[in-house]
Amino acid sequence: MKKDKLYFLTFLSIAVIFLMVALIASQYFIKVSANQLIEVQVESSKREANEIAKLIDFQLLSGIKKEEIVTNIQRIIENSNTDSWFISIFNWGGKEVAHPDKTKVGQLVNSNQTLLSSLKEKNNSDDLYDLLMGKTNNSSSEIIHISPIKKSDLIVAANVNMNSIKQQMSALKVNFYLIFLIMGTLVIGLSFVAVRVIGSAYEKQLELKNSTLTSEVVNLSKLNTDLVSYKEKVAEKPIESTVDEPIEKEKKRLLTYIRNELVSIPIEEIAFIYTENTITYVVCFDGKKSTTNMSLDDMSANLNSSLFFRANRQFIIGITAIDKIIKYGNSQLKILLQSKTSEEIIISKNKAAEFKQWLNM
Repeated sequence: MKKDKLYFLTFLSIAVIFLMVALIASQYFIKVSANQLIEVQVESSKREANEIAKLIDFQLLSGIKKEEIVTNIQRIIENSNTDSWFISIFNWGGKEVAHPDKTKVGQLVNSNQTLLSSLKEKNNSDDLYDLLMGKTNNSSSEIIHISPIKKSDLIVAANVNMNSIKQQMSALKVNFYLIFLIMGTLVIGLSFVAVRVIGSAYEKQLELKNSTLTSEVVNLSKLNTDLVSYKEKVAEKPIESTVDEPIEKEKKRLLTYIRNELVSIPIEEIAFIYTENTITYVVCFDGKKSTTNMSLDDMSANLNSSLFFRANRQFIIGITAIDKIIKYGNSQLKILLQSKTSEEIIISKNKAAEFKQWLNM
């Protein structure tokens, strides 16, 4: 998958997830905020209606006539603001006797009794939004609380302007959606940038590792290629000794022991030589093992250096016995042999360069 397509799918996934979460969260936050706003206004209106009812009751007890009290109340509330919450007074017959809109005085109260009953029963603020916004009649205002006046047929009512409430709720929704839009743009944008930055850093690390691995594979491949080439050269003609090397160092055969029997082994049949518990063993390609009285140092000094290599303190290996060279550990090499033996020979980091130079001889 191309990187641009991957980044696009990542961006699309983040956007879809945020959109789903925002749709659910926005509805919840809108309702909670609306409930709190409505609750504050409802409680304020209730308190105002109760205070006016107490005032009228006190005036009646003081001997002031009802008509005079109603006239004074009408004068006070007339032309007051009805854009949100307001107070009115009606009698038991359901007629308005005092209202901010004077034209409605004498008219029957037009309000949803079911809503009023529901508001009385449900005091939980979580229900106010559903009760007010879920009403179905077309009245511009609704009575949300009544406070009857003792020893009188008057009732003080707290009213709410439904159009104003709906406008407030619409503005609240717009504000919330705007906030979520800005927040979503920032979250999605920053998340996308973070994914790009992290992805680029990770890709650089992978490319570096792949480059290192490729280089190591190429080096190993070259070593194995050099090994095959050298084997072919050895098969075509015997390696001649250099002028500086004494001929007596190039042994043709090696005298070894198998128990009490003396065995002379041709040099070309030796796969590798190793030492264990101070005993030097000579292993042939057919897996036969014999011993010799010579140490590895003596063997290394007397064997043809073009054909045999001192891999480490324990092993001397023949060029024709090497089957495969594998990278091992931290810049080490592991040599797999063709002989019928399970021995694995490790060439240290310090010896690896010398071994590579030996293969290129």
